[in-house]
Amino acid sequence: MIRKLTFLKNWQDTQNPFRNFAVEEYLMNHVEEGEIIFFLWQNRNTVVIGRNQNGWHECNVKKLEEDGGLLARRLSGGGAVYHDIGNMNFSFLARRGDYDVARQLSVIVEGVKKFGIQAEKSGRNDIKIDGRKFSGNAFYKHGDLCYHHGTLLIAEDMKDMVKYLNVDGSKMNYKGVKSVPAKVVNLSELNPDITVESLTEALQKSFGEVYGLPVREIHSSDIPEKALEERIRFFSSWDWRYGAAHEFDVPVEGRWDWGFLKFSFWVDHGMIEEVSVDSDGLEADFIAAIPEVLKGKRYEGKEMARAVLSMETGTPEEREVQKDAASLLEKI
Repeated sequence: MIRKLTFLKNWQDTQNPFRNFAVEEYLMNHVEEGEIIFFLWQNRNTVVIGRNQNGWHECNVKKLEEDGGLLARRLSGGGAVYHDIGNMNFSFLARRGDYDVARQLSVIVEGVKKFGIQAEKSGRNDIKIDGRKFSGNAFYKHGDLCYHHGTLLIAEDMKDMVKYLNVDGSKMNYKGVKSVPAKVVNLSELNPDITVESLTEALQKSFGEVYGLPVREIHSSDIPEKALEERIRFFSSWDWRYGAAHEFDVPVEGRWDWGFLKFSFWVDHGMIEEVSVDSDGLEADFIAAIPEVLKGKRYEGKEMARAVLSMETGTPEEREVQKDAASLLEKI
């Protein structure tokens, strides 16, 4: 039986995905029996992938990072999503006996209804309006602890969503889970009165109305920073964000006046297991030696480029091949 409703809006305090995931996990680990915690938060310029996805496949990692964006991996499954400050995220945290996805989704549907918009749950993961998705949902359970979280598109930059998400993966074969594109809509397109602030207020009200209880608001300062530090390090680590990727192979190729190079990488958990090279370049011995310096390295452009640039060269032609190969790999 639900006896206590707790509400936290964190988007005014931080838009860092790693801290937000640490806060979310902390709330889940500390939710009481008979309590539902409703958490609203935002990430700035972030692609978030599901637990079993491959970041290199799901987004243009190089472009994202060049633009100051971040790749983050969540604990839950599901597909890749883009977050900016035109998007708001929600989380419901509860013990297994109090966890009710249908009721939790009702909080979102009723909150949107306050703006004259009729939304409906679609399948298991989405909330739509006239067939267009404004909220995708994902779920996580650990023993008796559960959470259900999702996105709320308010005024997201759709051009950035397209720019960063859904890189053409036709040449990449891997064992992860590929995201499925969907028609999406910003809530502000349907009612310009919907903003992050106004929707927050509406959702806080609908939370209390759906459960028929008063809502107790807490603040991010109520969470001890010391309790978050280790998990922030975990969520921001390369090993979690990239190294957790499933096995995949991907070709990388380029062409110059001296000839072409085509590398084929076999990558497991972010580390290069095998490399093959195909080339019509005349510096055959130097080119054939490149795969050996790449094995065991992270599948990360700068690290691979450094490895190639560390190779000894004997001629100007080999140095030209070295420079071009490093430049090609650095773009990954």
